[in-house]
This record gives sequence, structure tokens and C-alpha cells, in this order.
Amino acid sequence: MLRPFALYQPSTLAEAAEVLGGEGSEAALYAGGTELLLLLKEGLLRVRSLVDLKRIPGLGAITSDNGHLSIGAIATHRAVEGSVLVRARCPIVAEVTRHVANIRVRTVGTVGGNLAFADPHSDLATLFLTLDATVRLAGPRSERDVDLGDFVLGPYETARAEDEILVAVRLRPWPPGTAGTYVKYGVHERPTLGVAVALTAGEGGGLATDVRIAVGCVGPRPQRLPAAEEPARGRSVADLARHADEIAARAATDVDPTADLHGSAEYKREMTRVFVRRALVIAAARAAGQISHERYPHTIVA
Repeated sequence: MLRPFALYQPSTLAEAAEVLGGEGSEAALYAGGTELLLLLKEGLLRVRSLVDLKRIPGLGAITSDNGHLSIGAIATHRAVEGSVLVRARCPIVAEVTRHVANIRVRTVGTVGGNLAFADPHSDLATLFLTLDATVRLAGPRSERDVDLGDFVLGPYETARAEDEILVAVRLRPWPPGTAGTYVKYGVHERPTLGVAVALTAGEGGGLATDVRIAVGCVGPRPQRLPAAEEPARGRSVADLARHADEIAARAATDVDPTADLHGSAEYKREMTRVFVRRALVIAAARAAGQISHERYPHTIVA
């Protein structure tokens, strides 16, 4: 049962920030509400006020500028999934979004809410780390951009100040010649593990000039794994596939798993090794033009 609360419906960011400044920790931002309302109903969160962001113009816009893709905070997963612009600039984002939860959640749940909630099992936060994601925060006096890796501090904890609003996430699309994949695995409602891999190579699968590996859902927050990425750079795509076991073992060593109902830390470390290897092999085969999108789409749900 929901406890009584005041509902504010500001029409500008300045109005919303003013409410947050006055209410402090007694206020919560509301967009899709897929996570927030569950917490309120269960009594796990108690607030005096909700600040509804859906009437603020532009917060749901999906735009492209200066080589970046910007997704407004209140853009729903469903809107991202169907966006022509997203499919043109970052097709893997549209495909991963298509596999978030279920269609009911995707229809109302928002990208900004997903990131601001900082659920350790977020597919989008994991994928976005390989796209150099930054979040834009608007406060009463100024705006600031924060790298996603610095924004998510831990489970349900972010760098957002009480009077700041997450207004957009900004992505840098992968350069031409990049092959990527996202592999997720789980037996519960939320994924047990998510792995994003991107390989940038020359035409026909030459040397990998850039390799990006991110793992999420296994620990307190998603991680880029630079120690596993470094030995993979400069190898041929064929060599990457042959040495996938070695790179995956390094990823398993560097990941920071947490024991929970999804499994022990040791189990998650082993699952990281297995699925990083699988993602590397798929991405390498795609870079070499050996597999079709129909056989292996960007998002693999195991």
C-alpha cells in the first residue's frame, strides 16, 4: 500500500530543481516508475514528495550531434528500441534494449531511470561503458557531464546530488569496422551476467586497433576491464579468436563478483570467463565476416 505523498509536475528543469532543493532527501524523481513504485509499495522507500518529469519538454528526445548519440532521460526503452536514429548510429543499443525485462516494463520504463536507479543488473549500463557514455546532470545553478563509470558508485548509489536531475545519456558510436556483441545469461527475472564486447579492426578482419570489454550484473556495478582489453589490442581477428581463452581468463581475474541469489562469487567468476570467451569468439567471427546477423544477432540471450 502506498503512503500519502505530494506530487509535483514541473514544466521546466528549473522548477524541478527548485522542488528538489527544497525537499532534499524527502523527494524522489519520477518518470517511468517501474522500480520506484515497487519500492514505495513494499515500504522499502519512503518519501514525502514525487517530482514527475514527464511534462518537461525535450527530456525524451533522441538526437545526434557532433558525432554523438544523445538519449533523453525519459525516453522509454520501447522508444529507443524503435528509434530509426538509434538503429542507424548504435544498432546494438536498440537490440539490447529489446531484451530488457518484458514489453510492459519497456513501454513505461525509461533509460534515465534505469541508469539513475543504479541497479547492479542493468544491461544498458554495462553496454554503455563500451560506448564511452556520459550522463548529463542539471542542477539549480549549472549542468555537468559525468562519465558513466564514475556516475554509478555502487548498488543503487550514484554521484547525483540531491538537487540534480539526470537529463540525458550521451554515447559515442563505435567507429566504422567495429563488430560487437552483447551476451546475457540468467535464470531469474534479472540477468545473472551481461558481457559487452566491441572489436575495431580493418576491412576483412585485420588487426584489432581497439578492443572493449565490459561485464555487468555480477558485482556491485558494471566494469570495463582494461587489463583484459590491453593484451587483445594489436592482434589479428583470427588470433583473437584463438586466444579468447587467455583473454577471458584475465577478465575473470579482474572482475569483482558479489555472492547473492544468482550464485557465489566463484560461480560468477567462472561464468564471466565462459561468456567473455563466447562473446570474443562471436565478435571476432563477425569482424571477419564469417557469421551473419540472422545467425548471431548483436544480443545473445543464453
